[in-house]
Amino acid sequence: MSGKQDRQNHDSASHLAEMAAADLTPQASAPVFVPATRGALASERARALRGRGARSARAGRFERLQREAADDGWGALQRLAAEPLKTSVREETARTIIARNESPDICFERSVNPYRGCEHGCIYCYARPGHANLGLSPGLDFESRLSAKVNAARLFARELAHPAWRPAPVVIGPYTDAYQPIERRYRLTRRLLEVADEFGQPVGLVTKSTLILRDLDILARLARRNLVKVAISITTLDASLARLMEPRAATPPKRLQTIGRLADAAIPVAVLVSPVIPAVTDHEIETILSRAAGAGAREAGYAMLRLPGEVSGLFREWLVDTMPQRASHVLSLVRAMSGGREYDWRFGRRMTGAGPYAWAIGRRFELACRRLGLSRRRLRLATRHFAPPRPTPVQPFLPGLFPSGGTEGQGRG
Repeated sequence: MSGKQDRQNHDSASHLAEMAAADLTPQASAPVFVPATRGALASERARALRGRGARSARAGRFERLQREAADDGWGALQRLAAEPLKTSVREETARTIIARNESPDICFERSVNPYRGCEHGCIYCYARPGHANLGLSPGLDFESRLSAKVNAARLFARELAHPAWRPAPVVIGPYTDAYQPIERRYRLTRRLLEVADEFGQPVGLVTKSTLILRDLDILARLARRNLVKVAISITTLDASLARLMEPRAATPPKRLQTIGRLADAAIPVAVLVSPVIPAVTDHEIETILSRAAGAGAREAGYAMLRLPGEVSGLFREWLVDTMPQRASHVLSLVRAMSGGREYDWRFGRRMTGAGPYAWAIGRRFELACRRLGLSRRRLRLATRHFAPPRPTPVQPFLPGLFPSGGTEGQGRG
């Protein structure tokens, strides 16, 4: 049996075992089920570690072994939960940097992600399964064991200068936040913007961080040539809820202030109400849009909660911990939008869901945008300014032309 078939059979068996333990079928609604195996570094009852979103370091779905932390009776797990989990960063030399997107339900075709993992720790982040491909946990490892592509700017310049490149907008940081805390040290995003400014390359940015204001100088230069658009993601205006869901991201008021600062600098800015979480944040859609429009947002977008791969189990752990009385209701609404499952991967449904509830969310969003003037026109970034800088010619030194060690007159014709 091939390794691929073995993994498929293992996934199927695990899925059936999980449904059996939860006493549910793919079509049925059932009480929430939290697996007994929560992974290493899990605190008692999957409680939060200090400053982190995930409740465990559960292994990825392709791992052969699962690890579980056990209490030895001496309070080790409680002490572990009280200690901060330090962030480590691995410096990575990437081979390529511009990724191509072929998904028809995503509004961009090219992107650059300077970091792997994200210290913001958003429990719902759809990028978490990517860490499983590296042999790391999509849970706590995703937000504490990060990678920085230290040669990102050099690769970006090289790929933009390639004769095969055709000018088109590139989104920076759509997978993991390009302005997460480690950007203060590595400054990779700023260097990418410097390359875009030099080449006349249009770029988009998606972030939850106020650190983007550090780069107002470059963003303003790009905006004067219609080469940049920024999207600020706001999930909730409830600061207490945001601290639980997005423990190291900027607070909601700070994100609204960031929208205002960008707008005051004449930088086009949009608001992303993403994700919309059923029975948790869905009632805030109109308020978020109204506050963002008042701050200066010109456009808006939204996406429903997505629970691909390992995100489903991690989100359920978080939900049972923070909202035990509401957990079953939230997940029943998620399944209602996903054909009885917790995630529908099909294009056209994975971002917005399907069914009456998803339809109502979409209509509410559209009506609010129309009322607030957020749906009048989508800004299209310019590509006419693109011009790779010409390499500076260097006059070669001709051996024997000058005495040994002499340089006088070097470079003259």
